[in-house]
Amino acid sequence: MFDRIKEKHSGYVSWAVWAAATKGPKSNIGDLSILDPDRNPYLLDVLRSDVIMMGLNLSRHLPRPLGNFHDPRPEGQDYKIRFAFAGTPFYGAYMTDFVKGVVMLKSGNLMRHLAKSPSLIAENVAQLLGELDDLNSAAPTVIIFGADAHLLAAKHIPVTRYSRLVRVTHYSHHISKVDYRARVLAELGA
Repeated sequence: MFDRIKEKHSGYVSWAVWAAATKGPKSNIGDLSILDPDRNPYLLDVLRSDVIMMGLNLSRHLPRPLGNFHDPRPEGQDYKIRFAFAGTPFYGAYMTDFVKGVVMLKSGNLMRHLAKSPSLIAENVAQLLGELDDLNSAAPTVIIFGADAHLLAAKHIPVTRYSRLVRVTHYSHHISKVDYRARVLAELGA
């Protein structure tokens, strides 16, 4: 599964696995060696195909395979996801976005773009369902970051393709990592 995903989808996906923070909350968030099974012999034991974490789209181009949700930039907020899910049953989840190939920072701009291009939604749903097939994931729990991504997923992903579709607060929300973890786990009923 890992090799198939890396080969076919690594330009826009990742896994909810991060190197530990050693020098502050954002340290090592972009260390992708943790996602190399040759360097991390425990990786394949941690990965999950029954839990999917989903954002709306890429907010910037990814220079590195499997780099989505592992943003090392100082302004990046991905560290909150690491903190929120560390030590939980959701750690190791597959991570993707609803929309691939459209890089926009502001979700409102993307939603207007999608409204003008309905075929783009159909293309992305087909691609997402292909990812689930490549994961051998029949009915995963899908954790969705933010309202717009949840709206699209609830409307366009067939209900037979997931067991739960849960909207959680987006990690870019202005909130501490501790409060974010508490909020997200409460939203998940965990």
